[in-house]
Amino acid sequence: MVASMLTERFDSQLAQLEADTPEFATEVVDMLLATARDARASDIHLIPGPQGLEMSWRVDGVLQTVSRFSSAASPRIISRLKVLADLLTYRTQVPQEGRIRAAGVSETRVSTFPTLYGEKAVVRLFGGAEHLGRFTDLGVPPEVLDRLQTELSETSGVILVVGPAGSGKTTTCYACLREILEVCGGQRSLVTLEDPVEVVVDGVSQSHVQAEAGFDMQLGLRSLMRQDPDVIMLGEIRDRPTAETVFQAALTGHLVLTTFHAGSVAGAISRLLDMDVEPYLLRSGLRAIVCQRLLRRLCSCAVESDPQTFMGVTLARTWTAIGCPECRGTGYLGRMLVTEILVPAASAAARQIVDRNDASEIERQAIAAGMVSQSQSALRAVERGETTIAEVVRVLGIPRCRPEDSAAVPEVGAAAADP
Repeated sequence: MVASMLTERFDSQLAQLEADTPEFATEVVDMLLATARDARASDIHLIPGPQGLEMSWRVDGVLQTVSRFSSAASPRIISRLKVLADLLTYRTQVPQEGRIRAAGVSETRVSTFPTLYGEKAVVRLFGGAEHLGRFTDLGVPPEVLDRLQTELSETSGVILVVGPAGSGKTTTCYACLREILEVCGGQRSLVTLEDPVEVVVDGVSQSHVQAEAGFDMQLGLRSLMRQDPDVIMLGEIRDRPTAETVFQAALTGHLVLTTFHAGSVAGAISRLLDMDVEPYLLRSGLRAIVCQRLLRRLCSCAVESDPQTFMGVTLARTWTAIGCPECRGTGYLGRMLVTEILVPAASAAARQIVDRNDASEIERQAIAAGMVSQSQSALRAVERGETTIAEVVRVLGIPRCRPEDSAAVPEVGAAAADP
């Protein structure tokens, strides 16, 4: 992979520092955090090994090696991060988690973990999420947006935003809150319960759980229901008690937005049933499920390729990522959403929930009822020249498309949302 200008700048600045000075670790960490933000990195990985401390960062969902520090510098750099995150520097044999709180800097989390060659540290950067304020900024497809806006106008029920880690679920929930605020004009009470609060939304009462003090998701949600809310956003469903409390809240007249880890809308239903959430709670309380993934968007240096047949679907146009200085040689610049939405009450899914059918049957019925799957959305994006087949496979694996789905892929030239 072509080295980025930022990587070269980082190495150049690093070479000018004196490793023997007391200020070395402080200067390295400050430079590391600043350069990663300039590169739009979402995570920084510092991994100790026999050859020293390897630094990588994740840009547009892909981990890229950036630099390497000597073994002697490794503990000093990790210790400096721990100081900034208010962690105990002398505790190196147990994992720790903390946050860097600095004026003018968005939420920054630090996690350390003991390994064979010393402590590994991962820094998660949340800078830029506040700029993705509305659905138009996120690039939500029109067919999903219309359905979601309709469900957000309702007064009760659960709206689940699902996907794997790092797929932008919480950002979408924040966009939902802003949408409700604009439509209601201050006539609805909006509250959140998060771990942690990642972005401050004006007009919403936001709370941060403190599990060590006994203030967990389940307790907080039960207490919030006594605060006369209209809309509740819960950071994440992690266990059965929380899931049941969420659906009870929905059945008592609250609109609840929350996230859940699942690979598809059908998979989310199947997982909730496997957690022994009662089918009647899901059938009565589940208003909509949105599943999303993030695909890297092609840079303008991409070139058109020959038509291809992929998993039985004939694509009239495909594109190849080339690489240029603007995209740092990757061929991609930025990311885009691919989504699918299921409204159980408007399809046969409600019956599938009661019958406890498996995910494949739920998905089959949903597509038959008109749902556009993530795989179909991704292949549409390929034909529009927004991404590549290789990127679709990297993120979604081998899409579950059948030959009869080829009609779902539109002609080239359809309008594309631009986040």
